[in-house]
Amino acid sequence: MTGITIRGTGVSEGIRLGRVLLYKSQNYQDIPSRTNISADEVEHEIERLKAAREKAYQELQELIERARNELGKDKAAILMAQQAFLNDPAFCPAMEKVVREQNFSAEKGVTEIVERYAKLFEGMNDQYLRERAADVRDLGKRLIFCLQGKRGVQLAEIKEEVILVADDLAPSDTVQLNKKYILGFVTRVGGKTSHTAILARSLGIPAIVGLGEAIEQIHHNDFLVIDGGTGECIINPDSSLVKQYQEKKEKEEQALRQLAAFAFQPAVTMDGFQVEIAANIGTPTEAKLALEQGAEGIGLYRTEFLFMNETQMPSEEKQFAAYKQVVAVMGKRPVIIRTLDIGGDKELPYLSLPKEMNPFLGYRAIRLCLDQRELMVTQLRAILRASAFGQVKIMFPMIASLEEWRQAKLILEEVKISLTKEGVDFDPSIEVGIMVEVPSTAILAAQFAKEVDFFSIGTNDLVQYTLAVDRMNEKVSYLYDHLHPAVISLVKNVIDASHRAGKWTGMCGGMAGDPLAAPLLIGLGLDEWSMVAGSIKKVKQVISRVTRQECQELLHDVMQLATTDEVRKKLEQFHKIKNLL
Repeated sequence: MTGITIRGTGVSEGIRLGRVLLYKSQNYQDIPSRTNISADEVEHEIERLKAAREKAYQELQELIERARNELGKDKAAILMAQQAFLNDPAFCPAMEKVVREQNFSAEKGVTEIVERYAKLFEGMNDQYLRERAADVRDLGKRLIFCLQGKRGVQLAEIKEEVILVADDLAPSDTVQLNKKYILGFVTRVGGKTSHTAILARSLGIPAIVGLGEAIEQIHHNDFLVIDGGTGECIINPDSSLVKQYQEKKEKEEQALRQLAAFAFQPAVTMDGFQVEIAANIGTPTEAKLALEQGAEGIGLYRTEFLFMNETQMPSEEKQFAAYKQVVAVMGKRPVIIRTLDIGGDKELPYLSLPKEMNPFLGYRAIRLCLDQRELMVTQLRAILRASAFGQVKIMFPMIASLEEWRQAKLILEEVKISLTKEGVDFDPSIEVGIMVEVPSTAILAAQFAKEVDFFSIGTNDLVQYTLAVDRMNEKVSYLYDHLHPAVISLVKNVIDASHRAGKWTGMCGGMAGDPLAAPLLIGLGLDEWSMVAGSIKKVKQVISRVTRQECQELLHDVMQLATTDEVRKKLEQFHKIKNLL
């Protein structure tokens, strides 16, 4: 028997072989405790809650320091977000309120409010936000343990080489993992954008999540082979298969060593065509990581995360400090700041947004900002002030018409006039562009190119809107593909229109970070590529091994194809011939 193969979602690349350690993490709702109390016990329960909050805060602070030292500030921020909940006036005080009003025990108060928040996150359309429910429940478990004076299993105390197998790992679990002993891990649940997956990639620990019921086939002390790239788990393989994967692991590690050399090399083809490689970030602390991975700038700073981590609208000063921090880290490198892309699928508790049947087509992004003018003015003032300290560019999201663009530009000009009258420094010649996410904008690119300074193609939404596919819907997600001929045609139209007008085009969607698509984008003449920092080295490596001429010939062939499968096969064939795989 060659072993049993099961599959999940690979979220952190790497091949590992080792013995299984089953890790049982207790669900905080299953921890035995009283639910109701008498009226004269209320004040005692409130005091217990306050003490548990303080203890949980200190425990998180210790984990944050560990994460900051081992992973950097950006990953420590994941645990800081949990800590921020403990300071949120709508979180712990709400627990005290239900204890007082409903005679709940402290434990029941925690469970009630934590589940309320977790269900709020689970109901959101955005995958990233849905997976924040696990973070809230992780905090709930910590509070319950603190209430009962218990200490959870400490993964940091594992001192033998194992592959961890669990139903789930919380961020506070993952940050404890010592890669010297934890070779890798697999879980029953989880997704690519979970904080556990993000931390695994930062730690360099191969990981597979979302195995579902198949995980029941893995038992304690089984010998396991995992491939964090493909999502494959092989249970108790025979000796020949073990040898095969050991050799594969050695080749992979050699390739990674070679790949590291490309981080700080320019992205230049063999015949001298150079492009700019930038990174997408969501927080100021991610800017440093981007630099470490070889980013030449920030092609997309998603400002909504600043708003989502607050309990009230962030002030101009708070926004200015965050934008200035990113600019300071990047030095003379460009930083493209996207104005607030919120609404519909991304909720803010302090911004009363209507419930919508189809939030992706609704009241969001530029539509919301043009309607709520003061919100937009405050943000533009903060961005312009930050522009005095570096090479800042402004980008408006989800522009669907020239009317929207002109309204946004007019507000920006009014803000510039106001700052000038106040004697506030900013870059008066700051570049202003738009995200191309809506097909109407891609089709009218030639008209837009006369007025904007640059385009940045957001392929994630452009694919969704062009193909009428909700990328979060598992029933139709197989149709979602940035290699669809219609998408490629729209991308070509945008790039060609910008070049005819003497402007430049960037791309900040997932297509920019796809190594398979890189030769195609070289052929299209894409000027600036922005991606998750972890993709930079591989994309640079691919670019360095091709010529622009052969990529243009590839583009010519691709433009004759009619289906996504044909395009993908053509690109795979090109990669195989050029030894790019």
